[in-house]
Amino acid sequence: MNYKIVNRNTGDTHFLNTKEKETFFKINSIYEDGKFKYDIYNLSKAKTKRQAKILDLVAHLCVIVASILATLLYIQNYC
Repeated sequence: MNYKIVNRNTGDTHFLNTKEKETFFKINSIYEDGKFKYDIYNLSKAKTKRQAKILDLVAHLCVIVASILATLLYIQNYC
């Protein structure tokens, strides 16, 4: 898995895989004064969600196009 880690104070961004992330947090503390010091984004899950949204959109468009075509065929044959 790939991660994007952003330091909340400085805005520094790190792109790391799972092993690098574990090493990064062994060296750097994730908490500062009881609050999270970093924002952690799982890029692999984000990519999967984005692909799922695109596939849902394509499926909905196919249903809409099929119903329009069915309506046109009905009008052509019976009117």
